[in-house]
Amino acid sequence: MSSLILNGRRVLVVGAGLMACAEQGLPDAVIEPATFESLDTAKGRPRSADLVLIDADDGDSARLAAAIRLLSQAADQPAVVVFAARLSPGLARDLFRLKHSDVLEPPYSPGELARIAAHLLTPATGPDASAHRSRVWSVVGAVGGAGGTTLTIELAATLAARTLGERVALIDLNLADGAACAYLGAMAGMSLAEAAEAPERIDANLLDAFSVRAAGGFDLFASPRDPAAFAKVTPAVICRLLDVTCQVYDWVLVDLPRGRQTWSLDVLCGSDEVLVVSELTVPALLAARALVGEIEAELPDGKQPRLILNRLASRVFGPAPSRAEAERALGRKVDGAITSDWEAAACSVNLGGPISQHRPKSKIVKDVAGLAESLIASQTPAMVAPLRAKVA
Repeated sequence: MSSLILNGRRVLVVGAGLMACAEQGLPDAVIEPATFESLDTAKGRPRSADLVLIDADDGDSARLAAAIRLLSQAADQPAVVVFAARLSPGLARDLFRLKHSDVLEPPYSPGELARIAAHLLTPATGPDASAHRSRVWSVVGAVGGAGGTTLTIELAATLAARTLGERVALIDLNLADGAACAYLGAMAGMSLAEAAEAPERIDANLLDAFSVRAAGGFDLFASPRDPAAFAKVTPAVICRLLDVTCQVYDWVLVDLPRGRQTWSLDVLCGSDEVLVVSELTVPALLAARALVGEIEAELPDGKQPRLILNRLASRVFGPAPSRAEAERALGRKVDGAITSDWEAAACSVNLGGPISQHRPKSKIVKDVAGLAESLIASQTPAMVAPLRAKVA
């Protein structure tokens, strides 16, 4: 372990029981005791902390959550290591707000602390780490078969084709029966169940082992079908996976399962955009209206999900509701609509690959391109590369 990484680093320790471990594991750092209340004062000192160690079992959960939120709001966020015998879903959600964080479970080893600290602090010293800003778009279907997976794939392919020198990842979190691999004709290479015992071991190298290059120019992260997968994967694993992915990729597309998992809210809170996909049937529109309301009530800072109508009929007359009728049923305007093109979608699924590869002139491709442009335009222009239209 290189001492140069930790030499002179300022480390704040919240929890008297951690001092011995910190002093042994980080002998070259400047270690100072702290309290939850003093973290606000510490932020304003002449030189802010590089690393904060927190004993989650030495204090109430409300004070811990407040401290994590305070650190996440700092202009120059320190890295944070939480020592916890058991990571609650709420704590995992709070940690997801931090740029660099990890969890150390007992028995606490000075050597393991040194390894984790070096891992967290090394990216911060890199020349491009501070400038890197990933974008996370999560997609969830209001009902089964609404087309969430198809939309996620097409968005990933659109971003991969239209952005210059930027890396795009698609993560299929339908761990039990995800379809992204089948749609793309790719193999499943991600094994999250094995990583559940040691989430901190997920790093850029393991991420590379998990990924499969998909047709369309993006990397796919998907697990083999396993009916018991959701019971094997913890919120800590999911948060760690997304955290490392955001350090490596510029764009991260997440295909979320419709059924709520213990980590679903963590992912939603950490997403820049949340897209709820509904087809044009009355049950689907009712489900979409309810789901959007649930997500709006849970997301912080007034963040609102986007509602996307899928399989919009181009004909004037027919049994399916029109866009205007759907909006009346939803009680709100929709943020995008994808025209129905069953032949193009079926062809691409059967051949393996995005629709933009096999049917580039499909209305689906053009509609998804327009949706991507509108989402990017709503974000800070300086943060993203301009798009270049390639739709014929």
